[in-house]
Amino acid sequence: MTIYAIIPAAGSGSRAGFRENKLLRRVGGAPVLQRTAAAFAANAQIAGIAVCVNEQDREAVRAMLAPLQNVLLVEGGETRTASVRNALEALAALPCPPDYVLIHDGARPFVTQKIIDDCISTVRQFGSAVCALPCTDTAVRAESGFIRETVPREELYTLQTPQGFAFPALLAAYRRIAESDAFTDDSGVFRRYAAPPRLFRGDPANKKLTFPEDFAVEEFRTGVGVDTHAFGAERDHIVLGGVRIPFSAGLRAHSDGDVLCHAVMDALLSAAGLPDIGHYFPDTDPQYAGADSLALLAKVRGILAGHGARIANVSASIVAEKPRLAPHIPQMKQNIARALGIAEGAVGIAAGTNEGLGYLGRGEGVTVIANALIRTVGSAEVPYAPK
Repeated sequence: MTIYAIIPAAGSGSRAGFRENKLLRRVGGAPVLQRTAAAFAANAQIAGIAVCVNEQDREAVRAMLAPLQNVLLVEGGETRTASVRNALEALAALPCPPDYVLIHDGARPFVTQKIIDDCISTVRQFGSAVCALPCTDTAVRAESGFIRETVPREELYTLQTPQGFAFPALLAAYRRIAESDAFTDDSGVFRRYAAPPRLFRGDPANKKLTFPEDFAVEEFRTGVGVDTHAFGAERDHIVLGGVRIPFSAGLRAHSDGDVLCHAVMDALLSAAGLPDIGHYFPDTDPQYAGADSLALLAKVRGILAGHGARIANVSASIVAEKPRLAPHIPQMKQNIARALGIAEGAVGIAAGTNEGLGYLGRGEGVTVIANALIRTVGSAEVPYAPK
């Protein structure tokens, strides 16, 4: 059974307040349409994708989707219904038309593989499959701004996409559309001219990007930081996580040598896609000689906040043959949590030896490997432009 996806993408960005097609806007570093199409291209059950585009966006869309296989660009229509009809006719003209077709809004870039798979399994069983969510709020009918009656919400659903249909039946339904007809989605066409469509459970995260606020998308990013300092400074202690730990020698460094804080800072900056601590606090700058690394860690928190990022959690593993660190870990967690403005439970610190192997096993220094998770909320970026 051959399955194609149809993605209408010939609209404009008027309701989102953009001067150009909103699907060319970048969200989280990638154009909306590219994210949407890539989700279907990644599904092994999808044989190809027909994308409905207007003439002015054709070359930009062609370049954007060039890495994807079996993409057919179809002329968009003045309405969504007209665009889908054009795509259906283009697929009907293929040497081997598909058995099923899944139609998905280009402005729903967060569709998951589970939703696509559920749509496919439902349409194979029932001949139709409409992604939907049960209505959980009280629903009413209104007249002139006043409630006329309450509608039983148990009978109500909000519809999403993808919507899947047996290809011959949907094509025949679209060919019967009259000039007086007005449809907002494909289930309406199928219901009027074919049969009642079958629903399957959708996902609230599968939202459609329509208004400006919809483009403020929260994403999670991870980063890794690694730092090493050697013993040899003339001190009677080392500093880890802002805790002074008695020892026969200090760690050699331009600042206080807090290798734990340094690794955590690099992990956070890496997650945000920013330069490392050497860029912000260079060891050639006298003002950072002997600097308190906890204070620098707090500054990194401010740098991230300035880029719209919030810290979710950090985790670090300290590798050192000596001194014994376990008794000091609770205070390290408390200090780092305070500097980052997060709960102590969001800070993980482990310590272990290197079993006598290498420079760490010989007790020549301390290495820390840190990971960080941050949340970013980004608005729609500049439109995609092919190079």
